This record gives sequence, C-alpha cells and structure tokens, in this order.
Amino acid sequence: MKRLWAPWRMEYILSENKNKTCLFCDISKANKSNDKKNLILYRGKYCFVIMNRYPYNSGHLLVVPYFHAPAFDGLSDKMLFDLIKAVDKSVAILRKALRPDGFNIGLNFGKVAGAGMEQHMHIHIVPRWTGDTDSMPIISEIRVMPEHLMKTYSKLKKFFKKT
Repeated sequence: MKRLWAPWRMEYILSENKNKTCLFCDISKANKSNDKKNLILYRGKYCFVIMNRYPYNSGHLLVVPYFHAPAFDGLSDKMLFDLIKAVDKSVAILRKALRPDGFNIGLNFGKVAGAGMEQHMHIHIVPRWTGDTDSMPIISEIRVMPEHLMKTYSKLKKFFKKT
C-alpha cells in the first residue's frame, strides 16, 4: 500500500468550526494580522483574494465577495464589478509572478455542480502550464504540487502589495 503524507489536512479535520459557520465569512472578518495565516493576498472594498489551501495547481486563487450569497443573487452592480476587477488583477499578477501558459477560471453554483462551499459563492482562478498534469491524479488519485503553499504565497503577496 502506498501512503501520501499530508499533515496540513489535520488542521481541517480537527477544526471545531467545520460545518458550523461559513469559512469565508469567518476568514474575511478575522483580524488583518491573520491574513498570512489565512492566505489572504488582497482585500478590496467588496471582495478579497485568498489562496486555496487545497489547490488544484500552484497559485490556485479564490476571489470571494464579503457578501454571503450562494450565487450572484443579492450582489449589487458595484460588488460584481469589484469581483471581476479582482479576477482581472489576480490573473495579471499570476502572469507576472508565476508565468503560466493559461488559466481555468470558474464558478460552481450548487453541490451538484461541484461547489465545496455552496452557501458562499467564489470564483476559482487556476493557473495552468503545458504538461502540468500527468497520470498521477487518474491512476493514483494523487495530485503533485511542485511548490510549497507558503512559498507561492510569498511570491504572490509581493505583487498584490504593489497594487
């Protein structure tokens, strides 16, 4: 039997707030001194940019509105504009910092659509590189991450500070 050690998952497994409150609301309301711990890269007027703690690829970001809603319902035009501007800014920064060949950008509304946080909408930005996937996820159900999460955070944070 093969084992893949992922000790960072224990924090999530043992989390007391899991399924009791909204993770995104809790993180957005946390003291800004916890932004690095919470992987927040940017705070805008109506939304924030956070790294995905369990990424599909290095540099996987989430753009999250502060307003708690499962879809676009209830988001004002100003909120929607800020959300899309944050996506645009994030893509530009990822291009400079990580030099990907392309991106997957998407939304999942509802559990059947794959939403892991179905009560609080968010936009995924996943940088992609030619040849970045192999047979590991298919054969072994293992995703290989080429860079540590905090190293990627440090790279990206420098660019977000400039904006």
